[in-house]
Amino acid sequence: MNNWLPAGRVIKPFGEKGEVIVTLYDSFSDNFQTEEEPVFVKIDSLTVPLFFDHFQRRGQNGALVRFADFDTESRIAELLGKEFFLPDNTTENSSTDELFWEDLIGFEVDLGSDGKGVITDLFDNDLNPLIEIEIDGVRDLIPAVDDFIRDIDPETHCIRMELPEGLLGLNAQKDESAESSQPNV
Repeated sequence: MNNWLPAGRVIKPFGEKGEVIVTLYDSFSDNFQTEEEPVFVKIDSLTVPLFFDHFQRRGQNGALVRFADFDTESRIAELLGKEFFLPDNTTENSSTDELFWEDLIGFEVDLGSDGKGVITDLFDNDLNPLIEIEIDGVRDLIPAVDDFIRDIDPETHCIRMELPEGLLGLNAQKDESAESSQPNV
């Protein structure tokens, strides 16, 4: 898991209330807000946040914990032996250096064989965020999906994207300001 710090390991179940014994690594800070912040574990190739229902330190490197939604033997068995992680905010890829979709407005977009354009707007709908790209005076909406991005150069404000075939043009609109500047023939 890149950009993650190993914070501990789930060792064994404890009692009958869904609690487990964990070993805590040095990266697990004494200031960690166990009531508010999750730790993360890899389950079936997915990074899953785990919230604590109960957390009680046991010595310097141990704790008795109960994770929310892991209250049966079979659920607890999924965690046994697994390491849990915290986001690594000390690397140069920390959240302060992270780019968000709204940061890309104004970036030049290289779409390969589909041409070049500019990201002109973001429509941030929780269910389906869209970015607007203008290519040769035509504006088109495409889903804001990280998988479409091949490369970003924040210094030159350029982004290279690869879109599925046929996606461009589905909902394109001619830019009214470009059209109105054309002389009438």
